[in-house]
Amino acid sequence: MVLATTSAVVVAFVIPLCLLVRTMAQDRAMAAADQEARNVAILVASLPDGEQLAELVSALDARAAPSTGVLTAGGRQLGAGGLSADDPEVRRALAGEAFRVVDGSGGRTLLPVVGADGTAVVRTSVTPEQMRQGVVAAWTGILGLGLVLLLGTLVVSARLGRRVSDPLRAVAQTAHRLRAGDLAARATVAGTEETVELAAALNGLAERTTELLMSERAAVADLSHRLRTPVTALRLDAEAVENPALAQRMAEHVRTLQRSIDAIVTEARRPVRDVLAARCDGVGVLRDRTSFWRALAEEQDRPFTVRLPDHPVDVALAGEDLSDLVDVLIDNVFAHTPVATAVRLTAEPVGGRLRVEVADAGPGFPAGGPAADGRRLGTSGLGLEIVRRTALGCGGTFATGEAPEGGALVVVEVPVRS
Repeated sequence: MVLATTSAVVVAFVIPLCLLVRTMAQDRAMAAADQEARNVAILVASLPDGEQLAELVSALDARAAPSTGVLTAGGRQLGAGGLSADDPEVRRALAGEAFRVVDGSGGRTLLPVVGADGTAVVRTSVTPEQMRQGVVAAWTGILGLGLVLLLGTLVVSARLGRRVSDPLRAVAQTAHRLRAGDLAARATVAGTEETVELAAALNGLAERTTELLMSERAAVADLSHRLRTPVTALRLDAEAVENPALAQRMAEHVRTLQRSIDAIVTEARRPVRDVLAARCDGVGVLRDRTSFWRALAEEQDRPFTVRLPDHPVDVALAGEDLSDLVDVLIDNVFAHTPVATAVRLTAEPVGGRLRVEVADAGPGFPAGGPAADGRRLGTSGLGLEIVRRTALGCGGTFATGEAPEGGALVVVEVPVRS
């Protein structure tokens, strides 16, 4: 803005100044011609038409500009210019009119000299080049000075702008680090008054966020200790029930409650990660986790089908998060389907995403299907909710449905990093 304003001011002064310099050069040349014409007119009026006058006029004309010519009262032409009584300008002067003319061929001053023998005419001329003498050099100096002024303004405005922008960018960089999960990031309190206030407010917000997270994690840790004792008591009471069917149902409920508590505590204790720069080899993580679960599948006589790409695929998700996601999906199948139920996990890149499908041949989702938020009806649904939040948090998708095998189908798509 400063540069634009200065440019407008410079242009507003440079153009009129250049025009003024050209006009002054023209006036200077014509003033010299006028002076020369008056000097020669004095000679013509004081000397008779003879050789002495001719020599003086020739000597004056031999000097530098302007060029001088005289048409005497007797019709004799002296000096340069080739004056003729037939020339319209000369006729005007012979009529007694003194004047000057400026046109494309230069400038001319004509003076009539009235004597006893009649009227003589003195004409001094300057060429267009003589009228523009010194103009180019003056224009060059003016334009150069304008450019120097603009460059100086640019340097000064850039330095002043950095005094405002650099502290703001530093605060913005701190905000990006905080958003990425680096809660130890703090902004430097420096710069203009507004920037100092902004940096202090951002630091206060970071401090408050850290305090709230620490308080929440402490509360969750305390909650886990409080819940494990009654859950253990419930398990012991369930084992003491004499009715086998009732004991089995209670034990199943206790196991579901235990898994829900463990999932809540695990999710609450997750460290804040850099979700913006997170990446991992999705195929490598899937291959590692399916190898881990294959041992349990073989122990339960479960057909476990795994189809993965034969090349690495970088995804926009931390390896630990993707491992947790896969573990939750496979654990849901093992926990909610009978032993020996087939399970299938496939992955393939589709449209800039890694599509992961986990399907089983079990009874599928309970009547009514999964809820809109990803929870399964009839259970806590916390595991699927964690999967849904993880997938959506990295810019992916989450969906559930019925598998071709007849059981439940969960489809998760995770963005691929180029």
